[in-house]
Amino acid sequence: MMKFAICNEIFKEFELEKQFATAAELGFDGLEIAPFTLADWVQDIRPETRQRIVELGRQYNVEIVGLHWLLVGPTGLHVTDPDPAVRRRTREYLQDLVRMGLEVGAGLIVVGSPAQRNVKPGVDPQEARAWFKEAMTACADLPGAEDFKVCLEPLLSSSTNFLNRASEARELALEIGRPNVGVILDCYSMSHEEPDPPQALRDCRDVLFHVHVNDNNQRGPGWGTFDFASVFKALVEIGYNRYVSMEVFDFELDPVEHAGRSIRFLRETLQAAEEDQR
Repeated sequence: MMKFAICNEIFKEFELEKQFATAAELGFDGLEIAPFTLADWVQDIRPETRQRIVELGRQYNVEIVGLHWLLVGPTGLHVTDPDPAVRRRTREYLQDLVRMGLEVGAGLIVVGSPAQRNVKPGVDPQEARAWFKEAMTACADLPGAEDFKVCLEPLLSSSTNFLNRASEARELALEIGRPNVGVILDCYSMSHEEPDPPQALRDCRDVLFHVHVNDNNQRGPGWGTFDFASVFKALVEIGYNRYVSMEVFDFELDPVEHAGRSIRFLRETLQAAEEDQR
């Protein structure tokens, strides 16, 4: 059964309990956490804060879905840097994020962070690709993380020169060859990079672990003109039964109104897609 989550940076001005309470009140099934909303470095997120996240999830019946915006906050990290020491620090930091995910009961990390994976001038793109694969494999192979999903996110070519299309992310996930490494597709990025977003979802069905829904104006679903009806038809068609998380990049609107209108739109769109499939 498909479920809906919300990425917590929309509520970043709220105290942690209010984030969970608001998500539950609006009807979201889960909360996806951006670590930078808690501390610049994941190591600075205290054990009591992590335990509080677990307790709030139980209290409000809101699942902690995963972690995203992983490398916002810390400085000096880069997955494909030519300096081996920088790559090692970044790889170890990503592993610490997986450990936090496991501690709070999350099921995945979203590997976006376009600036921190960019292939730098003078670096061989194939060498950068190998370094990226090495970091992802290290996360996937972390002891205890066998069922924890590492999700590769294709992003806008205007923001990164590495991994822009769904087909590229799928190919890379299959090359890594770990059952817990797959793909997340983001509707805002697809609206700019994919000629046929529903087909991109269908083509990635074997490795599609997560979906971010955001409109083509950087607001929540239903606030722009992106064709979510066709996206949900494709998701229903392929039997996608994981989380769909609302993520926004425009924080000017009232967050409760913003999220409330979007979750109503999402549920109506999913219901229409399911009825159409019958």
